[in-house]
Amino acid sequence: MRLHRLDVTAFGPFGGSQSVDFDALSAAGLFLLHGPTGAGKTSVLDAVCYALYGSVPGARHGGQGLSLRSDHADPATRTEVRLELTVAGRRLEITRQPPWERPKKRGSGTTLDKAQTWLRAYDPAAGTWRDLSRSHQEIGEEITQLLGMSREQFCQVVLLPQGDFARFLRADAEARARLLGRLFDTRRFADVEKRLAERRRATEARVREGDAALLADAHRMQQEAGDAMELPELAPGEPGLAEAVLGAAAVARSTARERLTVAHCRLTAAESAQATAEQALAGVRELARLQDRFAEARRRAVLLEEQAGAHREAQARMERGRKAETVAPALELREAAEAEHRRSAAAETRARGPLSQSLADAGAAGLAAAARRAAEELGGLESARRAEQRLAELVAERAGLDRQERADEEVLREAGTWLAGWDATRAGLQNRLEAAQEAATRAEQLAVQREPARRRLDAARLRDELSRDTEAARQRAREAERDALAARAHWLDLKEQRLNGIAAELAAHLTDGEPCAVCGATEHPAPARRVAGHVDREAEERALAAHQRAEERRAESERRLGVVREALAAATAEAGDTPTEQLAAQADEVEREYTRARRAASGLHAAREELRRAEQERERRLTDRQQAEVRAASRLTRRDTLDQERALLEEELAQARGDAGSVAARAAQLERQTALLTEAADATRAAEDSARRLKDADARLADAAYRAGFATPRDAADALLDDAAHRELQHLLDARQSEEAAVRAILAEADTAAAARRPPADVEAAERAAASAAGRLREAASARDAAARCCAELDRLSARAADGVRGLAPLREEYDRVARLAALTAGTSADNERRMRLESYVLAARLEQVAAAATARLRRMSAGRYTLVHSDDRTGRGRSGLGLHVVDAWTGRERDTATLSGGETFFASLALALGLADVVTDEAGGVRLDTLFIDEGFGSLDDQTLDEVLDVLDSLRERDRSVGIVSHVADLRRRIHAQLEVVKGRAGSRLRAQLQGS
Repeated sequence: MRLHRLDVTAFGPFGGSQSVDFDALSAAGLFLLHGPTGAGKTSVLDAVCYALYGSVPGARHGGQGLSLRSDHADPATRTEVRLELTVAGRRLEITRQPPWERPKKRGSGTTLDKAQTWLRAYDPAAGTWRDLSRSHQEIGEEITQLLGMSREQFCQVVLLPQGDFARFLRADAEARARLLGRLFDTRRFADVEKRLAERRRATEARVREGDAALLADAHRMQQEAGDAMELPELAPGEPGLAEAVLGAAAVARSTARERLTVAHCRLTAAESAQATAEQALAGVRELARLQDRFAEARRRAVLLEEQAGAHREAQARMERGRKAETVAPALELREAAEAEHRRSAAAETRARGPLSQSLADAGAAGLAAAARRAAEELGGLESARRAEQRLAELVAERAGLDRQERADEEVLREAGTWLAGWDATRAGLQNRLEAAQEAATRAEQLAVQREPARRRLDAARLRDELSRDTEAARQRAREAERDALAARAHWLDLKEQRLNGIAAELAAHLTDGEPCAVCGATEHPAPARRVAGHVDREAEERALAAHQRAEERRAESERRLGVVREALAAATAEAGDTPTEQLAAQADEVEREYTRARRAASGLHAAREELRRAEQERERRLTDRQQAEVRAASRLTRRDTLDQERALLEEELAQARGDAGSVAARAAQLERQTALLTEAADATRAAEDSARRLKDADARLADAAYRAGFATPRDAADALLDDAAHRELQHLLDARQSEEAAVRAILAEADTAAAARRPPADVEAAERAAASAAGRLREAASARDAAARCCAELDRLSARAADGVRGLAPLREEYDRVARLAALTAGTSADNERRMRLESYVLAARLEQVAAAATARLRRMSAGRYTLVHSDDRTGRGRSGLGLHVVDAWTGRERDTATLSGGETFFASLALALGLADVVTDEAGGVRLDTLFIDEGFGSLDDQTLDEVLDVLDSLRERDRSVGIVSHVADLRRRIHAQLEVVKGRAGSRLRAQLQGS
């Protein structure tokens, strides 16, 4: 992969459009990306990553792309990143635009545009770019497939972050595992570990479930067998549980079968006794039934004789009812006619009530004629209605003209009054504006004077304070000088005393036969003796130390006095000799004048606004006065026209209204009169027709009653039975007939008469005997059924337990096998001596490759001193597999990478990053990475090591690579000629390229 060109617009710190020509920068092999802190060096790398993967690395990734937009960009400029590169032999161009909150084209506010992505490929034959896709997903999959790396791998391999690899060198095994796992995608091995652990837990749970189910069956068998079965005291999962449960179940089944045989014998005897008792009870019950039947038949026969008279009356009533049924249609017709006549008469009375006295006795024809006359008069009022409506419109329009006239008069009066005082108002506002402007100018002048006055006052106060401090410091300096002189004199006195008595001090060290340190004699006949008050060496040294401390205090006091004097001189130069009170009064006066000027100047904007509003008000009132005068002239003509038309309409309406208040009132009066007359005519005709129908119904009813044998229609009506009475009477007659037939049949039965001649039957005694036999039978049957159920349940549970034991055997074998594999891959098995997880084992192999690739460069950077090696030793009680050590060729010892110095850590991490890039590149399918970036860390190297590191980076050109160094180390700008500088400014950053020789 080789980068050719990068174009960014409104991205990160770049407010405008910036371009990077990587072909020109890469011509020298090494190029430097530098700039001040915060200028946007990392943003260039972010733009490359965003163009390829649609997101930026690390913590800067977020906000759905909205955070990528530059705060310096124009609101109408859209953020865009375009990258031109060659990968897998294809020259591609990727353009990405993140989501954009742009201003709305209509109205205020913003709207969100979705992200856009374009992928184009260069066609060498045609010499043009060809569009490939505009789908985010398709482009992401295509780029990932071509590069063979995810975004995380790309950021670690191409954008080498030295800080991450320095931490990698010092990290523990878990931290290294996380980084290597992201780069080499060993999730499948972790998934294998997880899958095996899950299978182990699942299989163990199934084994426990099987044992729990077996033990539950054993508990149910114990519930069925009772004291015939004892449960083993074993928990689920413990060995021997299945055999103990099956043995106890066999004993319980044998005991249950013995109990079932005994219950069968008892049930057979109880069945025989119960059958005999039931036969005896049936015979007694049949005798009692026949005796009761005969006695009941005799009682019913006596009751029938007593009810014979009532039966004959019911038969006569039934006969009269059948005759009256022939008269029923005529009765119903007459009742209907009478009800209709009553309704018609009531309706006629209601309809004639509102009519005048002159029409109270009129017939239907007279009422209909009066209704026609009122309707004809109503039709003639239509034109009068239109005239009345027009008159109302004229009155309303005339009232509107009057209101408009009053309003215009008010407008003219107010405008005249206001405009009369305009000159005075304008002059007052102008004076206010000029005064405010003068105050603002005065405030600006005073603002310039405020700060110097305040500084002089502060300096004067400091001057007074330092004057007091100077005197105190001078006093302390004099005291320290006196103390130092006294200490020096004391030390010199002691030194002189020691020198005077040095002979006695030397004589104290003389030994017979040993040479004297002064004269060399071996004999010491009269050595000097110490006198009272002798000063030894320790006393002199203490006096010397006290003298030195006093000198130090004196020097410190003089230094502090000098500092205070310098500060006093500076404060005096700033404040002068003016007293502090006078300067404070001057500063307060300036502050008061400034406050007054600011207060007066604060009304400048308000005065301008008030003058502008007053001028606008004057223009508005002039316009209103002119318009009111025009409307007044046009109203005169319109008012005359309306008055003439109104007079004509009022004359016409006076004729049409008559004695009514209005044409509408007259029309409503006629409408009500027409409706009342029409209703009265219809009601009168209906009453006359109903009276004729009632008379005809009376005649038909009298004829039908005579034909049926009734003297009057009332007799026929009284004899008529309704449906309920007819059904009830017929039911009584039929019941009497059925009862007589039933009584005769029972009394004629031979076996019933024979049973009546026998003694009364004792049913209670027979029932007690049968009940006792049935109870004994139920007890025996219950005992037999319970024993049978117990046997069947024990057989079923025993069979299920046996099946469970057989099914659990292969499951336990599977659990043992899976548990061994899970413990081995998780590093917890005793067979795994180094306690390495499967993923760690794979990563350890990758780390060996990385260490080998990094060592080739580390040796050159360290002049052959250091070699990186992988270690799978265990650290303490932890696991092994991802240790990383460095071998020092100077000492021949192997030590942890955390012991490297800052500079050594940098070039070791750089070698590790480059080696990791090679290994990941080979892992990704051999995709060539022709452009690399190295971020920071060069400031920790000395000149010689920096030259060696740059030589190693420069050697990458042997593989046709170009390396970009991201750093702000000044020495690199002298060593690397191809440079890309990020220039920071208030309007955003910009890029400036400096190529070799330019």
